[in-house]
Amino acid sequence: MSLKRRFYLLFVLVLMMGLVAPAVNGTVMAQDPKTLTLAFGAGDIPTIDPSTATDTTSVQVTLMTFFPLVRSNEENPSENFPGLAESWSLSEDGMVWTFKIRSNIPWVKWDGSAVVEVKDANGATMMVTAKDVEYGAKRLIDPRTASDYAYVPVDSLKLKGAGEFNSFAAPEGKDFTDPAVLEELNKLRDAVGIKAVDDTTLQVETTEKIGFALGIFGMWNWVALPQAVIEEFGDLWTEPGNAVSYGPFVVSEWKHDESMTLVKNPFWAGIENSPAPAIDSITFKFLDTSPAFSEYEAGTMDMVGVPLSELDRVKADPAMSKELFIGPNFCTYYYGFNVTKAPFDDARVRRAFSMAVDRQDIVDNVTKGGQIPARWFSRPGLAAAPTPEDSPELGIGFDVEGAKKELQAYLDEKGMTIDQLPPMTLMMNQVEGHIKIGEAIQAMWKENLGVDVQLSAQEWGVFLDTLNQDPPQVWRLGWCLDYADADNFLKGVFRSTSGNNHTMWKNAEYDKIVDEAGAETDNAKRLEMYRQAEELLVKTDAAIIPIYWYTTVSVTKPNVVRTYSLSGHEYYEKWDKK
Repeated sequence: MSLKRRFYLLFVLVLMMGLVAPAVNGTVMAQDPKTLTLAFGAGDIPTIDPSTATDTTSVQVTLMTFFPLVRSNEENPSENFPGLAESWSLSEDGMVWTFKIRSNIPWVKWDGSAVVEVKDANGATMMVTAKDVEYGAKRLIDPRTASDYAYVPVDSLKLKGAGEFNSFAAPEGKDFTDPAVLEELNKLRDAVGIKAVDDTTLQVETTEKIGFALGIFGMWNWVALPQAVIEEFGDLWTEPGNAVSYGPFVVSEWKHDESMTLVKNPFWAGIENSPAPAIDSITFKFLDTSPAFSEYEAGTMDMVGVPLSELDRVKADPAMSKELFIGPNFCTYYYGFNVTKAPFDDARVRRAFSMAVDRQDIVDNVTKGGQIPARWFSRPGLAAAPTPEDSPELGIGFDVEGAKKELQAYLDEKGMTIDQLPPMTLMMNQVEGHIKIGEAIQAMWKENLGVDVQLSAQEWGVFLDTLNQDPPQVWRLGWCLDYADADNFLKGVFRSTSGNNHTMWKNAEYDKIVDEAGAETDNAKRLEMYRQAEELLVKTDAAIIPIYWYTTVSVTKPNVVRTYSLSGHEYYEKWDKK
C-alpha cells in the first residue's frame, strides 16, 4: 500500500450518550467524552472505499470502519488473530480455506446524531454474513471496480478464476450494461473461488498453496461490504449518512479538504486484539506537519508526527523529549523513475542517479530519526526478505565515481554533454519533510553528477492522480506492508501487472522470479529468489532508488494511553485517555 500521512484534529463531536458516573454527593453526572485530536497530512483523503483504497490514510480509515477476515498483530505483523472470521481451517492440499464468520456483528450507520443498527424491512437488525464477504471480495476483482489492488487475489493469492474475471473486457462497441456482456461477466464472477456456503461459512479456493495467504486475508479489502447501499448510492456510498459499516468506529462527519470525525461503534462489543473502543470520538484534521506540530505545542493536538526541522529541539526539550517516540516501521522510502521518459529510459542514467545519493547522509543530517539507509526495497524483518546480515553486498549504495562513469558512458554513446540533457523534474507530495529530503538529494545530484533537477510538489490526491495517469521522470513514494512477506513488497509493487507500479518498468525475468518465489514454501530458497529480484530492480535495471527504511517519529501527550504499530496503521480502539 502507498505512503503514509499523519493525523491531528481541531474539534470533536460529542455523541455516544449514556456515559454516566456517580458524583461525590450521590447525584449522577455525565462523564466528559474521551476525544482524540489527530492529523492526516494536507489534502483530502482520496477514498474510504475498501475496494479502491491504496494510500495509508485511506487504508487507516477503512480498517477503523470495517474489519477483515483476519487481524494482524500491530506490534508483530507476522502474527495473525481471528478477525471477522472467528476461526478457519485449511484443506490437506493447502488450497481451500474455510472461514467461520462471526454471527453477532451488526451493520451500523450514522443517522445524523448517533450510531444506529441497520434494520431490514421487518425491523430486524441486519447482521454481517458470509455473503457480504463474498460480495466484498468479488467486488475487489470486478473489472468494473478497476481496483489497483486486484492484483493481490489474482497474482499473489492465486485465487481460482480471479484472473479470468478481472481481465474480462466488453467487446468493442459494447459495455457492461449490454445484457449479453453482463451475462458473460456474471458467469465469470460465479466461477471465482469464493463462496458463501451459508450465513456463517465462507470458502476460498486457490490454485496453488500460498504460505502467506492469511496475511492477505488480513488486508483492508478482504471485508464484508453492503451491496444494496453501494448499488443505491454508487460513488457516494461512503459519505456519512449513506455509509453502512461494522467496524470499531463509524464516520460521523467528513468535511472534504478539512477534517474527518469518527465516533466509536457502541455495537462493537470487542474481540481478541480489537476491544470495544475506549475513545468516544477521533477527529483527523488535514494539516501538514508544521501547523499540526504548532497545534500540539498549543495543546490542541494529542499526537503528531515531528517535523524534521523540529526534531533536534524536541530531543533537547525536557518535557517533549519524554513524549517523543522513535521506533521501527515496516515501510520503505524510495524514489521511482518513469523508465519511458528520457533520460531515465536508460538504466545507466538511473544507476548513476541512484549511486549519487548518500543515504547515510540523509538519515544522519536530514531525517535524524533513526532511519536505516536502504540498499534494496523489501524491508528486513519481512518473511523471506534479505537482511544486511545475510546479504551484505546486495543492492546499490553511494559511489560517486561509479555514478559519474555510468552517466558519462550514456553521454558518450549519445554524443551529448551534461548541458544537453533534457530538463529533469523530481515530484513529491506537498509535505515539508519530503521537500527537505528532495532538496538534499537535488544538491547531491548537482554536486556529484553536475546535473540540475527541478523540484515539484502537489497536494496528495492530485499527486496520486498524476502517478496513475502520467508519472513524471522521478517521483517519491513510500511503501508500507499490507502483509508481512517480501512478496508484498516485490511482487506487490513492481510486478509488471501491479497497479502500484508507477515506474512503467516491465521485466519478464523479474516477474518469473517473484511468481516462483511466491509459490515456493522453503523460505531459504525464497530468500535467494528475492535477492535475485532485488538485484534486477535496484541495480541491473535500477527502476527505483531505495533511500531508507522508515521509523515512526512522533510525540504523544502524557494523558494518552496508546500502542505503537509497526505496520503503518494504528489500532485506535486500543487507545485510551486518562
